[in-house]
Amino acid sequence: MAAGNVLSGLHISYWLPTAVLTAALVIKLPSILKLWRDPLLRAVGGLLLFACAVFVFAAPGTIAWTNRVTGVPNIAAPWVYSLITALSASWLLLVVHWRNGRTVRHAQTRRATRWVVSVYAGVVVALWVLFALADVPVEQIRDLDTYYANTPFMREEILLYLIAHTVACSITARLVWNWIRTDGLDGWLRWGLRFLGVGYATNLLFSAAKLTAVVARWTGHDLDWLNTNVAPSAACIAATLVATGFIVPHAGQYLHEHWLVRRRHRSLRPLARLMRTVSGSREPYTLRATPEMRLIRRETFIRDALLQLSRHLDEDLRGRSYDAALALGSEPGRAQAQAAAVTILDAMEAERRSPDSDGTTTPDTTYLLQEIQAVSEALRKPEEIKAVRARAAVPAESTSAHEYCVFPGDNPRTPGSKAGRQG
Repeated sequence: MAAGNVLSGLHISYWLPTAVLTAALVIKLPSILKLWRDPLLRAVGGLLLFACAVFVFAAPGTIAWTNRVTGVPNIAAPWVYSLITALSASWLLLVVHWRNGRTVRHAQTRRATRWVVSVYAGVVVALWVLFALADVPVEQIRDLDTYYANTPFMREEILLYLIAHTVACSITARLVWNWIRTDGLDGWLRWGLRFLGVGYATNLLFSAAKLTAVVARWTGHDLDWLNTNVAPSAACIAATLVATGFIVPHAGQYLHEHWLVRRRHRSLRPLARLMRTVSGSREPYTLRATPEMRLIRRETFIRDALLQLSRHLDEDLRGRSYDAALALGSEPGRAQAQAAAVTILDAMEAERRSPDSDGTTTPDTTYLLQEIQAVSEALRKPEEIKAVRARAAVPAESTSAHEYCVFPGDNPRTPGSKAGRQG
């Protein structure tokens, strides 16, 4: 009963990396199908597909099912070994295309690709030939590698697939760790490569545990627990890490972009609320709309309302407000946003006083339409806007002569400064 519980727990553990690998494949699949001619994407797709297949067919329950359906004891062994070998080849193909790219050293890439495919295809053929020559009548679900470690031809088959796996994993791990140290990598890509590097290093633990257990059998020792416990656990952890390495860059960039969109949408809320009094309505809202669509609708709503106010915009007031904001200690960028906010508030009051008036000129509103986010952020501090507006509203003719000094940051060409008065 206890052994059955252990086997059940191990069976479940095989499906965790399968689920993560499948998720990674689903995330990458649209790009793979759209850019199918890209050999790098094809290599990634093949890697994830073979990795999923390995864990599906390496699960103890699937092994027993394969042997029972075919009626051949232990035929699941060469099948799983072939999938592991194909997975190892996909690692090397990924290395080839990562290193050489699509245009650089194209001829060398093609030669390396042919070499990998031919060598590992030869290994797969040899695995089946060796299995056909071996005598393995007793079915083994979990410990076939050590049980038949001294069996002629099966011994060579086990050693062959482990060597092919170790070589491919070592080369891939080395390249990935070298790539991590490259300057200028995107942060999410660097984290993905770290997961890949640790995953491939853990895959080496799988091979080391298997080889150690097999060699122990050759020398008359019993280290089967490395084969039945350590190696499967290392394989599951390694596959999960590798799958995570492919997921992190895509998921991270996706979440980061959506966070930026939501942040911009939220930052425009003060200005959008203010513009509702101008248009008498609010931006269209649909429950199922994407964050990007909601942002576009809010920006369009704000810009339409600003265009409606354009005839009441006072450029002189904006200049005075900018000087006032600088004098109150604001940075130039924030001072521009505060001046624009004051101008908008003044235009709204003018709109309410004379809603049907026709302006003879329409001021340039480009700066407002381009800086709506900065203006909206400035509106979050109404006390600062009030102070700027009060300072900018002081009539120039009521200012005494000693007040015509240039405040730090004042623009001497704007109304209210000494240079402006002298001009």
